[in-house]
Amino acid sequence: MEAENDTEVSEFLLQGLSDDPKLQNLLYGVFLLIYLFTVLGNLLIILAISSDSHLHTPMYFFLANLSLVDICFTSTIIPKLLVNIQAQSKAISYIGCHIQVYFFTIFAGMDNFLLTVMAYDRYVAICHPLYYTVIMNPHFCGFLVLMSWLIIFWFSLIHILLMRRLTFCTGTEIPHFFCELAQMLTVACSDTLINNIFLYVATALLGVFPLTGIIFSYSQIISSIMRMSSAVGKYKAFSTCGSHLSVVSLFYGTGLGVYLSSAAIHSSVQNSVASIMYTMVTPMLNPFIYSLRNKDMKGALRRLLNPAASFG
Repeated sequence: MEAENDTEVSEFLLQGLSDDPKLQNLLYGVFLLIYLFTVLGNLLIILAISSDSHLHTPMYFFLANLSLVDICFTSTIIPKLLVNIQAQSKAISYIGCHIQVYFFTIFAGMDNFLLTVMAYDRYVAICHPLYYTVIMNPHFCGFLVLMSWLIIFWFSLIHILLMRRLTFCTGTEIPHFFCELAQMLTVACSDTLINNIFLYVATALLGVFPLTGIIFSYSQIISSIMRMSSAVGKYKAFSTCGSHLSVVSLFYGTGLGVYLSSAAIHSSVQNSVASIMYTMVTPMLNPFIYSLRNKDMKGALRRLLNPAASFG
């Protein structure tokens, strides 16, 4: 076993989604379109927010950060997947796999944190409107985002350092289309007890607690809205958090679906297909959800794409 330690493993094999040659061109085209739509859509959101002074508010500041993270999130996975499909290869280098695990963990965690911070922003705006500008001041908003980056950076770094101590056998095949932390631990040739313990702790701290915060925020928001006497006020309050609630439902719904399917379904291909929902489809749909359900965002996008109209 000594001859098969991690220093001698130069690459891993990714199982991918299908070995059927007839499907490769179709998969390549679908993933390329998803990637282009994701990058273009989220980039437009960032440009619209940065170019329109009306959108220089905490909610849109967090949304711009979410769009940036979603671009990076999909860029961690899809380009390598496209290269492998095009080259008809399953290989990913040892270093490349660790890099993919590291950045995937960072951007998935940042998605989680930003959705939590955005829920808190809506909670303050609806439940404590008189103190909103005082609480959600630019310095505090910047602090929340910076702390989110620092926390997830260190947690991801610890994951990688713990993975570096593991041994992997030559020719190890990862039952997924990308290097995902939990899947990497299942194929390691050495004891992963410490890694699994830290994974469970990190999942509780970075997953369960933020989700609990989101649920608490929205329970308070709904309670506050129901106490409003004006129907117009209720509609306006619901509309301000409708887009965010849709994205939260999509992100956690698909993510939870993946892990539930992993427990119930023993087909790695079906688990991989389920993973596509939260790693690719959700980041692609976020810009459409925010632009279609938000009047201010639609106006900003219209002015960005047609500058002459704003002077008409």
